[in-house]
Amino acid sequence: MNAKKLHDKTPDQLRDELVNLKKESFNLRFQQATGQLENPARLKTVKRDVARVKTVLNQKAVAAASAE
Repeated sequence: MNAKKLHDKTPDQLRDELVNLKKESFNLRFQQATGQLENPARLKTVKRDVARVKTVLNQKAVAAASAE
C-alpha cells in the first residue's frame, strides 16, 4: 500500500481501511502466539500500513481544520 493511493480515499474509507488493518494485525499476533504464523514479515508491513493510514487521516484532518 502506498501513500498516493491513500490520499485519493475519503476519510471514511481510510477509517474502514484502518479497522481492517487492525483486525489483520490482531489475527497475525494471535497466530504468532500460537505458533501458526507463516509469514512473520507481514506483521511489519501491516504495522507500517496502519501508520500510513493514520498519517494520511491526520493530514486530512489538519487540512480540513485550516480550510475553515
